[in-house]
Amino acid sequence: MNNYWGIILAAGQGLRLQNDIKKQYLQLNNLPIFWNSALNLSKVPSLKGIVLVLPPHEEEFIFASNLVEELEAQNSLNLPYLKVKGGKERQDSVQAALNSLPHSCTHVLIHDSARPFASTSLANKIIQVLNDGGDAVIPGVKVSDTIKQIQENNGTIEVKQTPDRNLLRAVQTPQGFKLKELKDAHKKAKENNIIASDDATLMELEGFKVVIIEGETDNIKITTKSDLKYLSPQENKDEMRVAFGYDVHAYGGDRPLVLGGVLIPGSWQVKAHSDGDVLLHSLMDAILSCINAGDIGIMFPDNDPRYENISSGVLLSEVLELTEQKGLTLNFVDMTIVAQAPKLAPYRNQIVKNVSNLLNIPEHKINFKATTEEKLGFTGEKKGLKAVVCLTATLKA
Repeated sequence: MNNYWGIILAAGQGLRLQNDIKKQYLQLNNLPIFWNSALNLSKVPSLKGIVLVLPPHEEEFIFASNLVEELEAQNSLNLPYLKVKGGKERQDSVQAALNSLPHSCTHVLIHDSARPFASTSLANKIIQVLNDGGDAVIPGVKVSDTIKQIQENNGTIEVKQTPDRNLLRAVQTPQGFKLKELKDAHKKAKENNIIASDDATLMELEGFKVVIIEGETDNIKITTKSDLKYLSPQENKDEMRVAFGYDVHAYGGDRPLVLGGVLIPGSWQVKAHSDGDVLLHSLMDAILSCINAGDIGIMFPDNDPRYENISSGVLLSEVLELTEQKGLTLNFVDMTIVAQAPKLAPYRNQIVKNVSNLLNIPEHKINFKATTEEKLGFTGEKKGLKAVVCLTATLKA
């Protein structure tokens, strides 16, 4: 049975940041970024515990250790955790953490504290490959810039060669490893005075296969001052809206039954001022809710002769014109008809297709279903039908 622990590297000096505050203590969501990284890793279901690697100097270690206890009390990892002193080099810090792991541990995920945006999903994908027998698994993203390998020639920097960027990946953390193999790789590196920028390199040097999975573009490492903008609250110009629409029509009128703009053949007719399309009416109510515009009774009063027997498709076009002006974009529409009769399953695809055309959104963003109330209530007695629409939309600020 594989036993996974995580390691958070938070012992670095962060010299490239050139900031008064060491980068592991920079704030994100009112917490130091090293704790954000630890919290994200702690949500990985397979993890049994976390090792926090803190600065090696005694005074700073005590400060960081006390800070961890305060943070744990406020926002718990809900996992066992250990605190160890780091070393002079990243490699030394990793080795200190590896030596502190319990004997039951078989695999480890090593994560830089300066990557507070890595998702739980990414770690789960790494673990899956390790569970399938992998020795080492690292995430990487495609390189968008052209990379030049350089060389110095008489005091000038020249291009030596240009690697094919399709064969290059920018590597991230967390990185996952079999513990025994990684320990052996670190031991060999120490014996041969090899310093590497990540643990995967040490595994490569020992001949182990290192698998790369797709990384995440949002998994940014806070390294230089230009990266500090990612820690600031981002202004979200778009607002998610969720809305509900409901309408009822009685049978026994003189309007043919139309649902979603589709004529339903048969003897069923409805009472209505307009064309009585109960489905489009509830759809319009939901859409108008997204822009705080009340309902169709306000926009199209049923005592206005202009709207007598008017097509609901025409009314919907006016609603959509208004919502377009407000900057509303529909994301998904779920529609339900409740009726004992008639049977509507044969018309499902036609209704979805027509509503898709009316809304100008793809069919896969629309769902339609019909149900009964098991002969209960007015729909069960075939006195009428009702429609319910739920939708999600995005409103620009």
